[in-house]
Amino acid sequence: MTKKSVLGEVREVQLAIELIELGARLQFLEAEVGLSRERLIRLYKELKGVSPPKGLLPFSTDWYMTWLANIHSSMFYNMYRFMLDEAAESPLQALIKSYRLYMEQIEAHGGDVVLDFTRAYTMVRFFESDMLQLSGCTRCGGQFVAHAHDNKHDYVCVLCRPPSRAGKARGPKRAEAHGGHAIENIHQANAGPAAAAGGH
Repeated sequence: MTKKSVLGEVREVQLAIELIELGARLQFLEAEVGLSRERLIRLYKELKGVSPPKGLLPFSTDWYMTWLANIHSSMFYNMYRFMLDEAAESPLQALIKSYRLYMEQIEAHGGDVVLDFTRAYTMVRFFESDMLQLSGCTRCGGQFVAHAHDNKHDYVCVLCRPPSRAGKARGPKRAEAHGGHAIENIHQANAGPAAAAGGH
Protein backbone atom coordinates (compact mmCIF):
# COMPACT_ATOMS: atom_id res chain seq x y z
CA MET A 1 0.00 0.00 0.00
CA THR A 2 2.85 2.36 0.93
CA LYS A 3 4.70 1.50 -2.28
CA LYS A 4 1.62 2.25 -4.37
CA SER A 5 1.14 5.58 -2.59
CA VAL A 6 4.75 6.60 -3.17
CA LEU A 7 4.60 5.68 -6.87
CA GLY A 8 1.33 7.53 -7.23
CA GLU A 9 2.86 10.63 -5.67
CA VAL A 10 5.84 10.42 -8.03
CA ARG A 11 3.46 10.32 -11.01
CA GLU A 12 1.58 13.34 -9.69
CA VAL A 13 4.83 15.28 -9.29
CA GLN A 14 5.91 14.34 -12.83
CA LEU A 15 2.53 15.43 -14.18
CA ALA A 16 2.75 18.74 -12.30
CA ILE A 17 6.26 19.37 -13.68
CA GLU A 18 5.08 18.68 -17.22
CA LEU A 19 2.10 20.99 -16.87
CA ILE A 20 4.13 23.79 -15.28
CA GLU A 21 6.68 23.59 -18.08
CA LEU A 22 3.84 23.93 -20.61
CA GLY A 23 2.64 27.07 -18.82
CA ALA A 24 -0.27 25.79 -16.70
CA ARG A 25 -1.64 28.19 -14.10
CA LEU A 26 -2.06 27.27 -10.44
CA GLN A 27 -5.86 26.93 -10.71
CA PHE A 28 -5.45 24.35 -13.47
CA LEU A 29 -2.80 22.45 -11.49
CA GLU A 30 -5.04 22.29 -8.42
CA ALA A 31 -7.88 20.88 -10.52
CA GLU A 32 -5.83 18.26 -12.38
CA VAL A 33 -3.01 17.20 -10.03
CA GLY A 34 -3.47 15.38 -6.73
CA LEU A 35 -0.97 17.47 -4.77
CA SER A 36 -1.65 20.09 -2.14
CA ARG A 37 -1.71 23.78 -3.06
CA GLU A 38 1.37 24.38 -0.93
CA ARG A 39 3.38 21.66 -2.70
CA LEU A 40 2.30 22.92 -6.11
CA ILE A 41 3.39 26.46 -5.23
CA ARG A 42 6.78 25.21 -4.00
CA LEU A 43 7.22 23.11 -7.14
CA TYR A 44 6.25 26.06 -9.36
CA LYS A 45 8.75 28.34 -7.60
CA GLU A 46 11.51 25.73 -7.93
CA LEU A 47 10.90 25.29 -11.66
CA LYS A 48 10.13 28.88 -12.66
CA GLY A 49 12.05 30.83 -10.05
CA VAL A 50 8.98 32.97 -9.29
CA SER A 51 5.64 32.57 -7.56
CA PRO A 52 2.72 31.44 -9.73
CA PRO A 53 0.62 34.31 -11.12
CA LYS A 54 -2.63 34.90 -9.27
CA GLY A 55 -6.03 34.65 -10.88
CA LEU A 56 -7.16 33.70 -14.36
CA LEU A 57 -7.12 36.29 -17.11
CA PRO A 58 -10.59 37.48 -18.22
CA PHE A 59 -10.64 35.56 -21.48
CA SER A 60 -13.62 35.72 -23.79
CA THR A 61 -14.55 33.78 -26.91
CA ASP A 62 -13.92 36.92 -28.98
CA TRP A 63 -10.14 36.56 -28.59
CA TYR A 64 -10.23 33.33 -30.60
CA MET A 65 -11.98 35.06 -33.53
CA THR A 66 -9.17 37.51 -34.40
CA TRP A 67 -7.16 36.63 -37.49
CA LEU A 68 -3.93 35.18 -36.07
CA ALA A 69 -5.52 33.78 -32.91
CA ASN A 70 -8.14 31.95 -34.98
CA ILE A 71 -5.48 30.32 -37.17
CA HIS A 72 -3.52 29.05 -34.18
CA SER A 73 -6.61 28.06 -32.20
CA SER A 74 -8.04 26.10 -35.12
CA MET A 75 -4.75 24.28 -35.68
CA PHE A 76 -4.55 23.29 -32.01
CA TYR A 77 -8.19 22.27 -31.63
CA ASN A 78 -8.14 20.00 -34.68
CA MET A 79 -5.14 18.21 -33.15
CA TYR A 80 -6.93 18.02 -29.79
CA ARG A 81 -10.06 16.51 -31.31
CA PHE A 82 -8.02 13.85 -33.11
CA MET A 83 -6.18 12.93 -29.90
CA LEU A 84 -9.49 12.70 -28.07
CA ASP A 85 -11.60 10.91 -30.69
CA GLU A 86 -9.18 8.82 -32.74
CA ALA A 87 -6.22 8.22 -30.42
CA ALA A 88 -8.57 7.59 -27.46
CA GLU A 89 -6.52 9.77 -25.11
CA SER A 90 -7.98 11.07 -21.88
CA PRO A 91 -8.97 14.77 -22.01
CA LEU A 92 -5.89 15.79 -20.02
CA GLN A 93 -3.44 13.75 -22.09
CA ALA A 94 -5.12 14.92 -25.30
CA LEU A 95 -4.62 18.50 -24.13
CA ILE A 96 -0.96 17.95 -23.25
CA LYS A 97 -0.03 16.02 -26.40
CA SER A 98 -1.89 18.26 -28.82
CA TYR A 99 -0.40 21.39 -27.24
CA ARG A 100 3.10 19.96 -27.53
CA LEU A 101 2.44 19.08 -31.17
CA TYR A 102 1.07 22.57 -31.81
CA MET A 103 4.25 24.15 -30.40
CA GLU A 104 6.43 21.80 -32.45
CA GLN A 105 4.63 22.76 -35.66
CA ILE A 106 4.92 26.50 -35.00
CA GLU A 107 8.60 26.28 -34.05
CA ALA A 108 9.39 24.03 -37.04
CA HIS A 109 8.18 26.78 -39.38
CA GLY A 110 9.96 29.57 -37.49
CA GLY A 111 6.73 31.12 -36.21
CA ASP A 112 5.71 32.55 -32.86
CA VAL A 113 3.49 30.63 -30.44
CA VAL A 114 0.29 32.70 -30.16
CA LEU A 115 -1.91 30.30 -28.22
CA ASP A 116 -0.54 29.83 -24.71
CA PHE A 117 -1.47 26.80 -22.62
CA THR A 118 -4.03 28.64 -20.50
CA ARG A 119 -5.82 29.97 -23.58
CA ALA A 120 -5.77 26.47 -25.09
CA TYR A 121 -7.33 24.98 -21.96
CA THR A 122 -9.87 27.81 -21.74
CA MET A 123 -10.86 27.21 -25.37
CA VAL A 124 -11.46 23.52 -24.66
CA ARG A 125 -13.75 24.57 -21.81
CA PHE A 126 -15.59 26.95 -24.15
CA PHE A 127 -16.21 24.06 -26.55
CA GLU A 128 -17.44 21.87 -23.69
CA SER A 129 -19.79 24.68 -22.62
CA ASP A 130 -21.19 24.97 -26.16
CA MET A 131 -19.80 28.48 -26.60
CA LEU A 132 -17.53 27.60 -29.53
CA GLN A 133 -17.80 25.21 -32.47
CA LEU A 134 -15.79 24.06 -35.49
CA SER A 135 -17.09 25.35 -38.81
CA GLY A 136 -15.98 24.02 -42.19
CA CYS A 137 -14.65 26.56 -44.69
CA THR A 138 -16.50 26.34 -48.02
CA ARG A 139 -13.33 27.32 -49.91
CA CYS A 140 -10.42 25.37 -48.42
CA GLY A 141 -12.40 22.71 -46.52
CA GLY A 142 -10.54 23.27 -43.24
CA GLN A 143 -12.29 23.18 -39.85
CA PHE A 144 -11.99 26.49 -37.99
CA VAL A 145 -12.97 27.75 -34.54
CA ALA A 146 -16.15 29.83 -34.63
CA HIS A 147 -18.81 31.09 -32.26
CA ALA A 148 -21.33 28.40 -31.40
CA HIS A 149 -24.64 28.51 -33.24
CA ASP A 150 -23.22 30.75 -35.99
CA ASN A 151 -24.67 30.02 -39.40
CA LYS A 152 -22.35 27.48 -41.07
CA HIS A 153 -23.83 28.14 -44.51
CA ASP A 154 -21.25 29.70 -46.87
CA TYR A 155 -18.71 30.03 -44.03
CA VAL A 156 -15.32 31.31 -45.23
CA CYS A 157 -12.31 31.07 -42.89
CA VAL A 158 -9.88 33.83 -41.89
CA LEU A 159 -7.18 32.39 -44.16
CA CYS A 160 -9.31 32.41 -47.30
CA ARG A 161 -10.76 35.83 -46.47
CA PRO A 162 -8.23 37.63 -44.22
CA PRO A 163 -8.88 41.16 -42.93
CA SER A 164 -7.25 43.97 -44.90
CA ARG A 165 -4.42 44.54 -42.39
CA ALA A 166 -3.80 40.86 -41.57
CA GLY A 167 -0.11 40.10 -41.19
CA LYS A 168 1.16 43.58 -42.07
CA ALA A 169 3.10 43.88 -38.83
CA ARG A 170 4.88 40.63 -39.72
CA GLY A 171 5.86 41.70 -43.21
CA PRO A 172 4.08 40.48 -46.36
CA LYS A 173 6.44 37.59 -47.17
CA ARG A 174 6.45 36.23 -43.63
CA ALA A 175 2.68 36.59 -43.33
CA GLU A 176 2.14 34.79 -46.64
CA ALA A 177 4.43 31.93 -45.60
CA HIS A 178 2.75 31.77 -42.19
CA GLY A 179 -0.70 31.54 -43.75
CA GLY A 180 0.40 28.85 -46.19
CA HIS A 181 1.88 26.70 -43.43
CA ALA A 182 -1.25 27.21 -41.31
CA ILE A 183 -3.58 26.01 -44.07
CA GLU A 184 -1.37 22.96 -44.58
CA ASN A 185 -1.21 22.21 -40.86
CA ILE A 186 -4.96 22.58 -40.31
CA HIS A 187 -5.66 20.12 -43.13
CA GLN A 188 -3.03 17.76 -41.69
CA ALA A 189 -4.54 18.13 -38.23
CA ASN A 190 -7.88 17.05 -39.70
CA ALA A 191 -6.09 13.96 -41.01
CA GLY A 192 -4.37 13.39 -37.67
CA PRO A 193 -1.24 14.42 -35.74
CA ALA A 194 0.89 11.84 -37.53
CA ALA A 195 0.25 13.65 -40.81
CA ALA A 196 0.91 17.01 -39.21
CA ALA A 197 4.18 15.83 -37.73
CA GLY A 198 5.35 14.68 -41.13
CA GLY A 199 4.27 17.82 -42.92
CA HIS A 200 7.48 19.84 -42.58
